[in-house]
Amino acid sequence: MKKYAIIDLDDTLLDFTRGENEGVTRLLQKYGVTDVQRGLATYVKINQDIWHQIELGADRAPLLDTRFAKAFGAMGVTVDGPAVEKQYKSMLDHNYYTLPGATDFLTALIRAGVTVIAGTNGTKSIQLNRLAGSQLTHFFDSVFISEDVGYDKPDERFFAPIFTQYPTMTPANTVMVGDSLHSDILGATNAHLDSVWFNPQHTVSSVNYHPTYEADSYTALKQVLLA
Repeated sequence: MKKYAIIDLDDTLLDFTRGENEGVTRLLQKYGVTDVQRGLATYVKINQDIWHQIELGADRAPLLDTRFAKAFGAMGVTVDGPAVEKQYKSMLDHNYYTLPGATDFLTALIRAGVTVIAGTNGTKSIQLNRLAGSQLTHFFDSVFISEDVGYDKPDERFFAPIFTQYPTMTPANTVMVGDSLHSDILGATNAHLDSVWFNPQHTVSSVNYHPTYEADSYTALKQVLLA
């Protein structure tokens, strides 16, 4: 059994995609985009590219302030990027959706004696608000957020304050759990930790690095962590 589990939040425990889709859809409609599905797909692609740059070390704030201007611009609509970004962040603050089974999964880990730690990329205020609103905060011994840490996964320096706070962590007793191959699995590899790729959609990997384990459900995750 693992002693420590560092667990990603978005689309591993919190249903970020649902809240993102709802929020972006509302903004598209507000600013007069008629083809909402195309607009949503355009935003998702631009946002993925921006977060890839952030995970490579680029400054997050100016990049995030451009994503809506770029997405709406591709749809022929001019908006004030930073203003729309502010509106979107306010919506994310109230995205309290959790994935089905997340609470039971965390409860099982706590009852088994696993120290559960949140390790997530994102904006500190948004992530903390969402944890509180989804009533998951009490499951975590600590919460580490990239904006606060100063580095985003997959940078191994993201994990440095976690190792400092938990000096008995070892590669043998600790595992990183997350849905993202690039941030979570590569991050764990860079930090010399085992990893579990949470992949309920059965996405086919196209990268040349690999998780230690793969799980398509919380039941499968528990089998890995509590074995």
